Amino acid sequence: MEYKEIAPGDSLKNYVKCFYIYESETNVSFVDKAFATGCIEIMFNLGDGKWQTEVNSNFITTPAIELWGQIIQPLTSKSLGKNTMFGIRFFPHTVSCFLNENIGQFNNRVSDFKDLMNKAAGLLHVKLLEATTLTKRIKIVEEFLLQRLSLSEKRLNRIQLIGNIINELKQDDFFDNIENVASRYGITSRYLQKIFLQYTGLTPKLFSKINRFQNSLLLVAKQNESL
Repeated sequence: MEYKEIAPGDSLKNYVKCFYIYESETNVSFVDKAFATGCIEIMFNLGDGKWQTEVNSNFITTPAIELWGQIIQPLTSKSLGKNTMFGIRFFPHTVSCFLNENIGQFNNRVSDFKDLMNKAAGLLHVKLLEATTLTKRIKIVEEFLLQRLSLSEKRLNRIQLIGNIINELKQDDFFDNIENVASRYGITSRYLQKIFLQYTGLTPKLFSKINRFQNSLLLVAKQNESL
């Protein structure tokens, strides 16, 4: 099994946290569990194997192009056969640049990206299957995302606002309340809550909890401390 992350180009670095490739060369199946990260991902199955996710105690085969919404509850997945998965990991608020949807509706599930993008997603998948190198695949995806980004100009100011608020919430010394945060940006706390949920699928409070959870995992991994 091999997993590798690749940084996006400068034109997408504010929108894409990373690209990644996962490859498994054996037919041995394994089960994994996904926990809350605060990020939303799109994954393209470019291999012969299958991925499944557990729904109501049953494993369901995922679509060829998977949109993973905010995983708030642990989600169990299974890899079957030789797999090659190419993924895009977005920042918590930036997938809304590329989807004309309310992000919260995708929480805790894996959706079919083709249902949201119609022919465009199918054509993109074909191009990725035909590409022979990781570099070519990244170029193809970046061109696709930049084209989608050009259609989102009306939302960019609100998305930037959410990004600024996220940066505040992620600070180690952040102890302010949401009313004061909203006031600093000249908006009401109700409006802040509304657009934060619309563009991230999370409330500011839940995002803060997930961020603390992820930071705790990093500390445990680095320092051998108990959770």
